[in-house]
Amino acid sequence: MSENLSENIFTSKLEKIATRDGYGDGVVEAGEKDENVVVLSADVTESTRSNKFEEKFPQRFIQTGVAEQNMAGIAAGLALSGKIPFIASYAVFSPGRNWDQIRVSICFSNLNVKIVGGHVGFSDGGDGATHEALEDVALMRVLPNMTVLCPADYEETKKAVVAAAEHVGPVYIRTSKAQLPVFTTKKTPFKIGEARIFMEGRDVTIISCGPILYEVMKAARELKLKHNISCEVINASTIKPLDKKTILKSAEKTGRVVTVEEHQVFGGLGSAVAEILAQESSPQKPIRMKIIGVEDTFGESGKFGELWEKYGISEANIILEVKNFFTKTNDF
Repeated sequence: MSENLSENIFTSKLEKIATRDGYGDGVVEAGEKDENVVVLSADVTESTRSNKFEEKFPQRFIQTGVAEQNMAGIAAGLALSGKIPFIASYAVFSPGRNWDQIRVSICFSNLNVKIVGGHVGFSDGGDGATHEALEDVALMRVLPNMTVLCPADYEETKKAVVAAAEHVGPVYIRTSKAQLPVFTTKKTPFKIGEARIFMEGRDVTIISCGPILYEVMKAARELKLKHNISCEVINASTIKPLDKKTILKSAEKTGRVVTVEEHQVFGGLGSAVAEILAQESSPQKPIRMKIIGVEDTFGESGKFGELWEKYGISEANIILEVKNFFTKTNDF
């Protein structure tokens, strides 16, 4: 499951495209493959990039207005009739405001509905704390039958959306508004339930997902070049079900695990990894772990890069935290 990404992802000028555009293009591709794919929007059609599907398939698009709870209920009915509905809004509204409908109307009956939560993390920083979804992974991964995806860039988001359409059952997909580097390629493998090793290392395993993964990879490169700390970087784009085999194998090799996410430190990727390590790692090989994320606080208004810096998830902070963690655990 190792993916040898070219060194030029650090030296060349990468194109910057938001993952929400990956959803827009991916759902059109899914719609071309299967006429049962339909899209619903809660009055944020252009913002979520659902407008691309509306333009291509106007008869298979439903505008529900500012009614996220109704949107989830309509999607459940469409799924029962054999359709494959994608419902899209800002993540603070869906699943933020319609969690009950997702839980009871969709997950309880294991219906084939795909939920797209847009503008996650700090990517909608200009609108402040009320619009910064930092709890959505925790809300979604606790639900029975729910698959949770957090793709890293535009290309991976397209693949995730197409894969979600083909997967039977509820799926949640995180997308970002921020224009960030596209560092994977059309040939980079993607499969629901599989994590990918993007950089191989021996000293520390760093597990991440979403656009913040590029910051992690830059940090890992600097840690190797300037501090002689060899990091193995894993892209856990499927948070649920998590790829236990890949994670455990890497963790037992390095003995140290750091998770990095644009999410609260509670209930997200770090918590999911900790659960696996606590229950399934070998007692003969103790593993130290650190979770890097938002430390139990709400965000604020600002540019997403500045907010990454303030809330401790920028490249510079990742380097500092991993370096300190490695030094501290090197005595054990």
